[in-house]
Amino acid sequence: MTRVASLYLPQLAIERLRRGARLPQAGRQDTRPEPPRRGPRTPMPLDGAAIDDMPGACSVPRGGGWRPGARWAREEAARAPDKRAAIDALPQHQRPPMRELGRRSEAADPPFRTFRRDDGSPGTIPLSIPFSASLCPTILVARTGQRDVVTAACPAALELGIAPGMAAAHARALVTGLDVREADPGGDRAWLDRLALHAARHWTPTAAVCASDGLWLELAGTAHLFGGEERFARRLVAFVHRLGFTARIAIAGTPGAAYALARFGGAAKRVLANGQESEALAPLPLAALRFAPEALVAAARFGIERIADLYPMPRAPLARRLGRGAVERLDQALGFAREPIVPVVPFDLPVVRRSLVEPIGTAEAIGQVIADLLADLVADLGGRGLGLRSAVLRCERVDMGEQLVAIGTARATRDAAHLLHLFRLRIERIEPGLGIEAMSLAAPQVEPLAATAIGPGFDTGPRAPDLAPLVDQLAGRAGEAALFRLEARESDVPERAVGRIGPLAKPAGWPIWARPVRLLARPEALSGVVALLPDHPPRRFAWRGRSYRVVAGDGPERIHGEWWRRAGEMWAVRDYFRVETESGERFWLFRRGDAVDAASGDLSWYIHGAFG
Repeated sequence: MTRVASLYLPQLAIERLRRGARLPQAGRQDTRPEPPRRGPRTPMPLDGAAIDDMPGACSVPRGGGWRPGARWAREEAARAPDKRAAIDALPQHQRPPMRELGRRSEAADPPFRTFRRDDGSPGTIPLSIPFSASLCPTILVARTGQRDVVTAACPAALELGIAPGMAAAHARALVTGLDVREADPGGDRAWLDRLALHAARHWTPTAAVCASDGLWLELAGTAHLFGGEERFARRLVAFVHRLGFTARIAIAGTPGAAYALARFGGAAKRVLANGQESEALAPLPLAALRFAPEALVAAARFGIERIADLYPMPRAPLARRLGRGAVERLDQALGFAREPIVPVVPFDLPVVRRSLVEPIGTAEAIGQVIADLLADLVADLGGRGLGLRSAVLRCERVDMGEQLVAIGTARATRDAAHLLHLFRLRIERIEPGLGIEAMSLAAPQVEPLAATAIGPGFDTGPRAPDLAPLVDQLAGRAGEAALFRLEARESDVPERAVGRIGPLAKPAGWPIWARPVRLLARPEALSGVVALLPDHPPRRFAWRGRSYRVVAGDGPERIHGEWWRRAGEMWAVRDYFRVETESGERFWLFRRGDAVDAASGDLSWYIHGAFG
C-alpha cells in the first residue's frame, strides 16, 4: 500500500530571505519619535500597612492594566473602540505594528534550535521570525528577457493585488513603498535539498524535492514510528514552523493527489484514505494536476475548469485536445498509472535491480532472483571496500503493489551464501499476488570492511569460532531483541548496575562483589519477616505465598541511594543480606533503612535475586 505525504511551503522564497532578522521597511529608517518611557510604579500600601504584610493586596487588578478608578483611564477606554475602528479601516501595509498597539502576551520561541548540517555534524542555526502581516509588502523579482517579473509575493502583497508573473514595474505602480528583492532560486533549491536529506535521515528513507516549493515523503512502513499519519503530519508542520516557515501537508495514496490537496485543498493538514482520491480531487482546479501551460489554455477554451469535468470524457478525445501529458497526470493522480519518486540519499546507496521478462510468484523463482541480486550487490560492495549491515528487498508486483523485506547482520559481511540464507528465512512473508515483475536490493547501512589478518601459517592452534552467522540466523527466527549480552554499568544500585549490549559486543569487567545469578526486574516485598535489628539477617519470611526459615545468613552490605539522580534518594539506605533457607535455596534480601534514622527507610523487607 502506497502512502505519500506532500509538504508544501507557500512562502519559502520570501521567508528564507527573512530568516534571522525583522525588516519593517527595506531602505527606510523609522523617524517617529520614541514614546516617553515611564519609570517603575511604586505600589502604595493600603491603610498604612506594608505590602509584604499583605501579599494578596494590590491596587492593580489581577488581569493587569491600570486601576479602573483613574479618570484618564476611563477616558482612554471610552476612546479605544474609535481608535480600533480607525486602525482596522487602514490598508494592511499601513497599519501600525503590534508593538505600538499594546504589549504582546504570546510566548516567545527559543532563540536557537539544534539543526544538523549537510555533512552530518551538529550545528546551531538561529530560528527566524515567521512572517507577520505588520511587515511591509515584499516581492521577489527575476530577470526574464528584457523585464523583471514577480516570482513570489508575501500574503500582504497578494491581498493588494500583486501576483506571481506580474511585471515588477506594474507591481511598483500598484503599491507604494514596496519591498522588492532579487529572487534566489538556487538558494531555495539548496535549502530544500538540505531539508530532504534531513527527512531521509530522520523520517523516511524515500524523500524527494517536489517542484521548487515542497517535498514528497513516502510513508509506507514508517508512519507508525511517529504515532500514525495524523500525528506525523502535526509534528512535521510544527517542526517546519519552528524553523520559521509556513507549511501545509497532505497525505494520500498517490503523489499527484497529495500534491493537489496540499496546494489547493484549503486545509493546513489533511489525511486522505486510499481509494478516495477521485472524490477529493473532483472540486479542485486543473492547475492542481500540474498540467502544462498550453494544456490549461486549451482546457479553458473548451470550458473545462474542474478536475471533475475530466471524469466522463473519453481518454482518446481528451488526449487530442489537451495532450497525452494531461491524461497521464490524471491517471497518476487517480492511481491508474505509477508516478515514480526519485529519492535523495545521504550517500551513493548501493542498489541493484532486476526487471523480469515474465511475472514470478513461486518461492523457488524468488529465491533465484535474490541470489542473482546478492551476487551483483556483493561485487559492488567489494569494489567499494564496504560490508553489508542491513539490506532491503523491494518486490514490485503487477498490480502496482510493493513488498518490502529487510534483513540485518550483527557484523559487516559480504558472504553471499549467508545473506541468501537469511532471505530464505523470510521469503514466506512475501505476497506475490498476481506476480512480481521487478525486484531491487539496496544496502542502506554499510560499514568499511577490509581484509583481516589470520596469523602466521604455522599457527595450528584452535581459533575462536565466529558467532556472527549463528547470531544472524537466530535473530532471523526469534527477532533481534531476543539476543543480547549483559554488561556492568557504573552504579552501586543493583538494578542500574547491569545493562544490555549487542550479542557480539565484548562486555567490560564485572565487579568483585557477590551478586546473584538471577536478578529480579523489580524487588518484590516480603511478608511475615522476623529479624533482629539493626544488623541481623531475617530468621523467617514469606514470599509468593510460601514461608521460609533461614538457617544461615551473611551481611549486611550497605548501599546508599544515588542522590544526584533523584532527590528522594538523598538519605535512602539499603542493607543487603545473603541468606540460605532450610530447603537449600539462597536468596538476596534487603531492608530499607538503617534502623537508626527514620529518613533512611521504612524498615520494609524485599527480595531482589536468587543465587544458583
